[in-house]
Amino acid sequence: MIVFVSGGARCGKSAVAERLARECQQVRDGARYYLATATASDAEMNARIARHRRDRGDAWRTREAPLALGTALDSIEPGASVLLDCLTLWAARALFEARYDSAAGLAQLEALLTAARARSLDLVVVSNDLNEDVMPPDAETWRYIAFLQRLHRALAGQADRVIEVVAGVAIDWTEEREAT
Repeated sequence: MIVFVSGGARCGKSAVAERLARECQQVRDGARYYLATATASDAEMNARIARHRRDRGDAWRTREAPLALGTALDSIEPGASVLLDCLTLWAARALFEARYDSAAGLAQLEALLTAARARSLDLVVVSNDLNEDVMPPDAETWRYIAFLQRLHRALAGQADRVIEVVAGVAIDWTEEREAT
């Protein structure tokens, strides 16, 4: 199963995604992995990473994947539950560090989803919805948001469940999508 969890910054997405990944893992009784795209780049990020690790507890196996998401999946046994947190940071790194164009970024995402399904993984993907904020005037930020939203549309189109988190409350859009 593939689940897409999105919402605004600091709205509780990670907690909702962790709960969903735990539920998937308990159904299958497989291992539980945290696929981290963040790197400890400053004191604030160090503190956030430490808090997330503490909140998750010891039952999670962490794989760091700042850019090579597909490679990170190679080390995860079939049937596991995987939480990828977060696509927002991966997209920034892919666009600005690796210099992926939109097509290459989409291809990487498609490969990740295909690999997850082929390996029978439950994959929960977290990302920030930046499209609802006030848009900045600079072209590079617009380009990034357009790229991220393209990834979101592709992911939502393939996900089995699409969850939006607002103020810590999970709203499941899957039924709404199926009704249309």
